[in-house]
Order: sequence, then C-alpha cells, then structure tokens
Amino acid sequence: MRRPLPFRRWCNPQLLTRAASTKATKPPIVRIKDATFYRQYPQPGSSPEEEKKNPPLFPELSFSIPSFSSEPQHWSIIGPSSSGKTTFLEILRGQHLSFPPTARSYPYLASDEIASKDLRLRFPGRALQHVGFAGESGGLAGTGTRGAYLSARYESRREETDFSLLDFLKGHTELNPSEDGKETAEESAFLQNVIRDLRLESLVDMPVANLSNGQMRRARIARALLGKPEVLLLDEPLMGLDPPTLTTLSPLLHRLAEDHNPRLVLALRPQDPIPDWITHLCYLGPDCTIEHQGPKETVLSKLKSAATSGKTKTHILTLSEVGRTLTSTGIIEPGSSATSAPSAGTGDMNCTTGAPSFASRGEALIEMEGVKVSYGDKQILGTWEQDVNGEKKKGLWWTIRRGERWGIFGPNGSGKTTILSLISSDHPQTYSLPIRLFGRSRLPQPGKPGISIFDIQSRMGQSSPEIHAFFPKSLTVRQTLENAWSDTFLSKPQLNHERDLDVDAALRWFASELNPSLSPSSSSSSSYSSSSPSTKSRARAGAPTTRARKSATSASPAQYYGEDDDLDWADSLLFGQIPFSAQRVALFLRAVIKHPDLVILDEAFSGMDDYVRDKCLLFLEHGQTMTFDSSSSSSSSSSSSRTTASTIYPTRSIVPTSLPKSQIRLKGLRPDQALVCISHVREEIPSVVREWMCLPEPNEGKSLRLGRLTGPLGRDVQRWTQIWGM
Repeated sequence: MRRPLPFRRWCNPQLLTRAASTKATKPPIVRIKDATFYRQYPQPGSSPEEEKKNPPLFPELSFSIPSFSSEPQHWSIIGPSSSGKTTFLEILRGQHLSFPPTARSYPYLASDEIASKDLRLRFPGRALQHVGFAGESGGLAGTGTRGAYLSARYESRREETDFSLLDFLKGHTELNPSEDGKETAEESAFLQNVIRDLRLESLVDMPVANLSNGQMRRARIARALLGKPEVLLLDEPLMGLDPPTLTTLSPLLHRLAEDHNPRLVLALRPQDPIPDWITHLCYLGPDCTIEHQGPKETVLSKLKSAATSGKTKTHILTLSEVGRTLTSTGIIEPGSSATSAPSAGTGDMNCTTGAPSFASRGEALIEMEGVKVSYGDKQILGTWEQDVNGEKKKGLWWTIRRGERWGIFGPNGSGKTTILSLISSDHPQTYSLPIRLFGRSRLPQPGKPGISIFDIQSRMGQSSPEIHAFFPKSLTVRQTLENAWSDTFLSKPQLNHERDLDVDAALRWFASELNPSLSPSSSSSSSYSSSSPSTKSRARAGAPTTRARKSATSASPAQYYGEDDDLDWADSLLFGQIPFSAQRVALFLRAVIKHPDLVILDEAFSGMDDYVRDKCLLFLEHGQTMTFDSSSSSSSSSSSSRTTASTIYPTRSIVPTSLPKSQIRLKGLRPDQALVCISHVREEIPSVVREWMCLPEPNEGKSLRLGRLTGPLGRDVQRWTQIWGM
C-alpha cells in the first residue's frame, strides 16, 4: 500500500504553488496570434468593389481562452449592433478563413486529457458550442421545425412535428428519430439537474411552439449544456429576459464558469448589464475591429475616458449605458454602490397601485371581461381573482381606450404575448372568449356581424419578435414600410400619393439606421428636406421620374430631391440584407407609420443600440417635430427640453427640429391613438406610458397588479422595481 505523504509535505506552500502553476500552464483551448480573417478566400488583385464585399475581419487579432488559470478569467465580448459580435464567436469556433492558417490553434483540444474525456471534443465545432438568440420567435426558432403562420404557436398539439420541450432537450426532433437505446442513469441525472437549474421543470411536457421567448432562451442554453461542451458561446443571452430571471440566471452561469463545466464567453450589447463575475472584456469597434481588451476595470476605464474625450471609433452615444453591473440582487448603475432594488419601506409617490382611474375615458377599443386561456388542463392566463367595481371576479378584466398608453409587464411565460395575440386575433381562442375588438366580437351576434381579421389588422400596427420571425426577407426596405397598408405580408398595399410621402419621410428620418452603407453623419434627421417626393411617389403624382429629371437640363436636382435626398437604396436593399437592428427599426416604422387606432410594441426595441432605441422612442412621441441635439453644446435647447431629456434621456438634449412646419409629415402618436408596450428593460418603455399591468407567474396563486404612473417612467429605478414587486 502506498503510504500517504507527511502533513508537512502535502501542505507545503512551495508544492501547492508548483501545483497551481502546473494547472496554470495547461495550454489554452483557443489561441489566436496576429491573425486576420476573411469570409471568402481573398483574391490577389481584387478590385476595390470586390474587396468591399469581402473585407478583413478583426485584422491582426490576438486572443485566447485559457483551459485553466490560477486566477479566474471569464470573458465577455461587448459591442454595438453590426460590430461583429456573432462573427467573433464564429471565429472562436473555427469558422472563417484564418491568415496565416497557423495563427489560430486549439492546443488543449489536442491534449491527452481531452482524448480520455471524449474524442469528439477534438473538433472545435463540437467542443465550442454557439447559442445565438437574434431573431428568434418563441419556440419556433432553432427547433428543427417551422410554423406556417403566426397563430401556430398558440394552437394545441396536432402534428408529429409539435415536439415537447423534453423531446427538444433530448434532441428527438426528427420525424423518424433513430433508436439510440435507453439513456444511462448518469445521463438521466444530468438531464434532470440541467432542467432544475434552468427552472424548466413545469415546462417539460409543453409543446416547444408554446414557449415564450424567455423560456425558449433557457431551453436552448439547457440543450447546449447537455452536449457537455468545453466552451459555451452565448450570443446576447440577456436580451429579452425579465428582471427576476436575469438575477437568477447570472449566478447559474457563474457556477458553470467557475467549475469550467463549461467555460463561458458572453456576447453583450453596450446597454446590457455585465454580470459581476465577468473578469475580462473585449470591446468591439465598428466593422469588425477591436478597440480595447483586457481586465474589465481597465477596459471600462478606457471607454469612459474615450467617451469623455470623444477619441473613439465607436459612435459616442453607444457608450452612454455601458458598465452597469448585474448581481444576484439587481443591477448596479455605473458609479453607484447600491443595486436597483429600493430600500425597505421606500415608497414612490409617482406610482399608484390598484385599478387605474381616468379623468376622461375615451372610446373602448379592446374589452376583455373575464378572459381565461388554457391549454388542456393547464391554465396559463387569468388564474387570479380581480376586483371589478367592488366585486371579486375570476379571469382578466381589462379595457383599452383611446388615448391610453399601457405598459404590460410580468415574468417570461406569464402570458404577456398571449394577451397581445388575443388582441390581434392570432390566438384561436379569441373566437370563444369574452373579448370585444373595436366594439365587436369575432363571431356574429344578433344584429351585428363579427369583425374580420382584415378589419382588425387595418386598425392596429404591431411590431414583435413573432412578426420579425415570419416577415418576408425578400421585401425591400421601402416595401417593408408600405406593408403597413397590406392585408397580409405579401399582398399588394393600398397606397396613394400621401402615403408615399409618409414612407419617404420615415425613410429619410431613419436613413442612417436603415441603410448600413450610410454613416450616422451622412444623413442628418434634422437637416434634409422631408417634402421632396421619391421616384415612386413622384411617378404616382405625375411628377418627373429620375430618368426624366436627368434629361431636363433646366431643372435643378434640389428642385425635386434636395441635396442628400436619394432613396434608391430603399428600393433595392432587401429586408433580409440589413442588420438585425435595422430590421427592428423597419418593423417599428411599419407599426406606427399609418397612424392606427392601436399601436402594439412587443419588445420592439430589443436588439437596437441605445441611440437608435432612443431615437425611435422620441419619434414615437414627437415624430419629426423634435430631435436630439447633435452639437457639442446643448445650450440651444429650451429649458423644458433639457428637463425632459435629463429625466428620460440623461445623456442627450432634445431640441426642436430645423425642418419647416410645412415639411413635417409625421408628428408622433395622436391623442386618439392607444398604445400597448411590452418590455423587460426599463429604458425601452416609452415616456408616454402611464397605465401599467404586471402579470403574475402562472399557477403560483399571485394576483394581477394594476397601477398608474403620474410621470414618465424614464430612468426611475425605484418606480420600476415597485411595478415588478421586487
């Protein structure tokens, strides 16, 4: 028998240090040294146009992921939209061409330790798993199945392709799955642990198509973990998660990272809070470049200094929210030592709870009287009792009236999107539930016909992840906005000259956000003419077309266009060709441009950079009448504008637009319009929201909470946490 080491030997500090150094000297999982990457093989002597189509990615990149280290090293890749976060993660997995080829290697994957663990982990594509969330729609993304229409996710299981969450986690999503035999006890235990850690126990029998966006995110992380990768690359995992889920997910990810099981790399937006266990940051600049990388505090200090001095390649306004910290108890703002949760006993005089009261009540647009939604024996909406005129009644009792601005909140899976599907009539149960849409039910009543789906959709505008997932990628940017006047995604819109001018005005106002080839400075929202019609609208009005104008030597170009008034890009650029953030902007404009009776914005601003998001929010309220002051000094703005900006947009000043009144076509929400907004991020709530509803977690015995704000939600942390009941 081998004798144990004497106490003095196995506790010898020199031996412990030597053991730690041995662990620290294990080769990294990924090692990149002075490498430049390309999507396609660069051809010598290529023309500038060809080089523009195949630009270098992250020139002379040096980066590594340690297999083990004596000091924790947990990385997050941060960058605004279109900076290349997903491309960076793909490069780590071995995608894209490396020059020189030997500049990217995977030393640890070639070690004997990996060989004894699982030979399949020798391949980077298996050892490093990428989980992306951009553009997903509930359970319809990444499942191997595809819905054919918006209401598919709300219908009961009818087909063999309607897999349960448990099937999805086990990978049984083929029409004819192979028989791999029974899983071992160890595999079964590991599966149950992952399901428990990600709080999926109550969802395992639910069809994947019925999962909410937040639930599907947890499910996709769980499925990746079941593959037991060495590294998990999470692409924007925090976007769209409610505050309670954020605070519970971060400690779970921390445990995984600490145990190296697996190691984690998180890609985040600048406005996302950075988990407190992240130790290193890599901040991306525009066009797949790196501005800073290293320890978190060092990088944040450099970003703060760059933002103050203006010496940064990144658009300066994308740095206004970077540096918030996510802890297990809440979010800590930069420069603050307290979390976002209010102290015990703190009240908010600007937020009242209970049934909202209204000084003047407009026409009822949507009426729900005791709505309850169930899938089989599982009730997911209306599980509570509600005080209705002093009487307790079961189900959801709710009315949306003209002029009201509603915010709907609640945990992932609480039924927020289901409520909106009832309003838009995408949910099949709308026919059988006590719901009136614009004064009529879906089914005929004595002396009154039922309202058709086309009548409903003509009176509302909607932007949501579901619409984003199903929206045709083959439409041009202009056609995307014109689709607001269509009965379906692919039907011909009912246009006229005035509507063409509205589309032109919106395209010009958001040209730099919609056209990736334009820089923010190449198209100023407050400087160009918004009354000059485009080729299409001029043709409809009988004005000269582009070809006719070029042949008319007596006509000045500015007479028809203005100096920077070329919108040809909107007629040739496809929706599927523009970045994710630009797609979100286009769908937002599609929802508001026709001035519908009801505007529905379901996580409409997620995926946008903070400046783009704020510009959309300002446009929603004021249209073309107000803009952000782009000058270095905000002294030109009025006192009231500065006060509003400091409350809602703390880093920006709001000033009246320089456009003449005669050229302003879009003026924001009208007094007779209603708004319903869903978001889990307080900065994405429009400042006009006053009425709010917070749904409880289903089947937990909690009640629906209603309230009214007496002022903009803005950046008020205490008011936000009171709404959530945190």
